[in-house]
Amino acid sequence: MQRIANLLVIKNGHVLLLKKPRRGWYVAPGGKMESGESVYEAAIREFTEETNAEPIGTHVKGIYTMMIEDDGKAVDEWMLFTFIATDLKGTPFVETPEGVLGWHPVESLATLPMAEGDRTNLLFATSQAGVQFGTFHYTSEFKLLKEQIQISTEEVNRQHG
Repeated sequence: MQRIANLLVIKNGHVLLLKKPRRGWYVAPGGKMESGESVYEAAIREFTEETNAEPIGTHVKGIYTMMIEDDGKAVDEWMLFTFIATDLKGTPFVETPEGVLGWHPVESLATLPMAEGDRTNLLFATSQAGVQFGTFHYTSEFKLLKEQIQISTEEVNRQHG
């Protein structure tokens, strides 16, 4: 099963997004994991390769199963691991073979063209505590058929002494 890691930097109320040339959709920079690589390593490596900048304060926000269906039968499946970071070191590229990079207000995630499952996970990543899990079912043209979402939050109890 293919494994994909992406990473969204959230800084000063803006997010760094990559506009892909094929569909004109916006995505968080990321890509395929390499053999033996952890999802954390993959997210940082892919982000750095695609942006020319290093993420700071990286942590996981979502783990998803992505399904492509044809006539109700699964024809493709992969895992997506979404991370966020609170800052970056370096100056991002403006344009790469992967697409055009740019800073966008967090609110624009609700309206920019993108896969609807990406919208769900990026909106969660920028606005809610915890980790989101889910399964997204798409047609081969990436029309969202169904999404199933779960959220996990951790309560931290600290004793003051």
